[in-house]
Amino acid sequence: MGMNIVIAGAGDMGYHLAEQLSFENKDIILIDTEKDILDNISSRLDVLTIWGDSASIDILRKANVNQASLVLAVTTSEKTNLVTAMLAKQLGAKKVVARVRNHDYLDVNNQEYFRNLGIDSIISPSMLCSTEIVKMMKNSTFSDVFEFEGGKLNVVGLTLDRYSPLINKRLSDSSTDPIFEDIRIIAIIRDQITLIPKGDTIIRNNDHVFFISNKKAVDSIKKLIRHKEINIKNVMMIGGDDLAFSTAIKLEAHYRLTLIHKDKERCKWLSERLSNSLVIHGDYKNVDLLIEEGLEEMDGFLALTESSETNIITSLSAKNHGVYKTIAHVDTREYIHISHSIGVDSLINKKLVAANQVSRYLRKGNVEAISGIYGVEAEFVQYVVTKNNRLTKKPLMELHFPNTAIVAGVIRGEEVFIPDGTFTLEINDKAIVFALPEAKPILDKLFH
Repeated sequence: MGMNIVIAGAGDMGYHLAEQLSFENKDIILIDTEKDILDNISSRLDVLTIWGDSASIDILRKANVNQASLVLAVTTSEKTNLVTAMLAKQLGAKKVVARVRNHDYLDVNNQEYFRNLGIDSIISPSMLCSTEIVKMMKNSTFSDVFEFEGGKLNVVGLTLDRYSPLINKRLSDSSTDPIFEDIRIIAIIRDQITLIPKGDTIIRNNDHVFFISNKKAVDSIKKLIRHKEINIKNVMMIGGDDLAFSTAIKLEAHYRLTLIHKDKERCKWLSERLSNSLVIHGDYKNVDLLIEEGLEEMDGFLALTESSETNIITSLSAKNHGVYKTIAHVDTREYIHISHSIGVDSLINKKLVAANQVSRYLRKGNVEAISGIYGVEAEFVQYVVTKNNRLTKKPLMELHFPNTAIVAGVIRGEEVFIPDGTFTLEINDKAIVFALPEAKPILDKLFH
């Protein structure tokens, strides 16, 4: 029995979800009001499409929501999403999730109203994304940070420059260093291709490298890359939409924040609602204005305008003016792939953040958590070893894991391991596997 999933809204978020889920042989029906978009998607993905308004009972019946295990209402209209979710639930869908943007809807005390209406969960890409941005600012040395099991295991990513002692060495030569007991390199992005490294892989200048480490080893990674940490105090942000506002609320508690936005009315609105931030009305594309407002004294720069191009270009300018940490919001999938090679420290995309959150929500059962990395095809999947089978009888190197997957970490009770080939799994172990999409079916067979 497959899982039937109905997705309303074929924008970036709906598309990304459909793509992620269709890899996993789930049956997906995508509803949208734009016929061209649907035609384009059905030529690329193995999904059924229905042209129409998802808030119509007739269309929802056509999509067989009565047999759906999950309905995801992720159109750009909050009202369409709420109506779609409520009707789908009445028509017999098991679980319904609606995408919203209104801050008071997201208030914990108001969640009950939505449950009473039959909506199981509401998500806001802006809220989820602003949480990620705060995490990136906190861990400013690294371009990407993932935590597993509340931080017992961390995965961090960064671009290596020619000063790193790892450059031009084989992995197997470096790994004799005692530092490598608690750290391991699990992925390298080079020329927009994700490599799962082997012992004879040579690390090159400009490789974007992902390390997994236990809690105490994060500092060893900094040693390894010869990195000096900078304490972030002053942050400049450009943009003023919902994402910028959600992020500013969270950041102004920890940093001195200067926010620059081009719309005068919105600046008034923002300064009434932000208590600790300096809000400035001006054209953020003008670098001279940014310098006048103190760009060169900033430790952090956030580009959250609605234009990906503006965000990338101003972040690069900020970098040239000595800003230590830059984060750009990028909307188009194409840009995410090139980001690591052009020098912006971190890129974020709120629709991908939200889509990852939804796919975590789906993976109950043996697969516990999943998270993707920007611009990387591979993702982390957490499996639980449920019974004694060949997984528990042989060391990892004899299990014939696919080449496109690697066991990055193992959690056994309170203990955390970064396994090598001689490691043997035990029952109830949680294995965190980093895998390219084509490895998933093989892994599912191995672990089930």
